[in-house]
Amino acid sequence: MKVIAIIPARYDSTRFPGKPLAKLGNKYIIQHVYEQAQKSGLFAEVIVGTDDQRIFEAVEGFAGKVILTSKKHKSGTDRVAEVCGKMLICEDADVIINVQGDEPFITEKPLRKLIEAFDDPKVMVASLMHEASADIENPNVVKVVCDENNNALNFSRSPIPYSRTSKTGYFKHIGVYAFRRKTLFEFVELPESRLEKIEKLEQLRLLENGYKIRMVITEYKGIGIDTPQDLERAENLLKMNK
Repeated sequence: MKVIAIIPARYDSTRFPGKPLAKLGNKYIIQHVYEQAQKSGLFAEVIVGTDDQRIFEAVEGFAGKVILTSKKHKSGTDRVAEVCGKMLICEDADVIINVQGDEPFITEKPLRKLIEAFDDPKVMVASLMHEASADIENPNVVKVVCDENNNALNFSRSPIPYSRTSKTGYFKHIGVYAFRRKTLFEFVELPESRLEKIEKLEQLRLLENGYKIRMVITEYKGIGIDTPQDLERAENLLKMNK
């Protein structure tokens, strides 16, 4: 199976402008993500797609592969699809993985489990989740509920399911998406959906249009960096790992 990793990176994040170029230790956040994806050994190619010349130059500076994309994209996956459509190496790819540019601690094990989901020919899209008991009320922590086959039923920034008794039974979505190539291009042809606009969650576009997303349970938690406060937590984790 030929698998390509594409890392979408934009400069103008609402909650954390310039996030990809923020320093974590002595490296940019985007550099950590790129090097972790490469180190996994799972990908035929790792490519950054960005709409910003500063990010482009930074990735070139650490010898990463990078391509400039449109500034008009409304989701990271739209950016991934543009990169995939421009790169010859993607033409015969079986699976394209959107590795979010704010997951600097992503490792080989969860990425491998994600790819293995495509051993089932019925799986067109897959993503990661882990059990969660803290930060349930935090809107930056996206929650997911699934059916008996671990296909996503809904994603929300609100606590779902609503529990009358305890804060157990929650799963946090980790924003790493994998697509069969054909499905990736189908995704970007769909208009931005109603719930997607409300929640600002691109994966809801798929659910609202009848696509199934196979959720893969992982023990990986990492830290998705959405805010400067998350970066502080990431710095502490990096020091602990060292």
